[in-house]
Amino acid sequence: MTWLWLSAAFMATTALMHSLLGEKRLVQPLLTLDQGIMGVELARKVFHFAWHAMSVLMLVSAALVVWPGTPRELILLTGCAWTGVGLFDAIYTRGRHIGWPALTASGVFALLGAA
Repeated sequence: MTWLWLSAAFMATTALMHSLLGEKRLVQPLLTLDQGIMGVELARKVFHFAWHAMSVLMLVSAALVVWPGTPRELILLTGCAWTGVGLFDAIYTRGRHIGWPALTASGVFALLGAA
């Protein structure tokens, strides 16, 4: 159970950092662009919404892994998804994206907790 709480803590921290740092370092600078797709008001709104919706889904994952009675298979699926996303992120960005270790660790901790 300790692994699951550690997983949830990493997921929640990742969600918070994604929302706060992403807003400051990526979302706001992109929203100031007025060319290409970012010149379309609806596209800017959808991008902004989707960015923070992802953070909410990360929080839902955190709740899922510690929620009493969550089926083991669902925790395993969640752990595999987070681990896979983290490893893909590491490979795709050649380790330059700050989030890949936390994404990967969140998933690994969930897998360990479900074992």
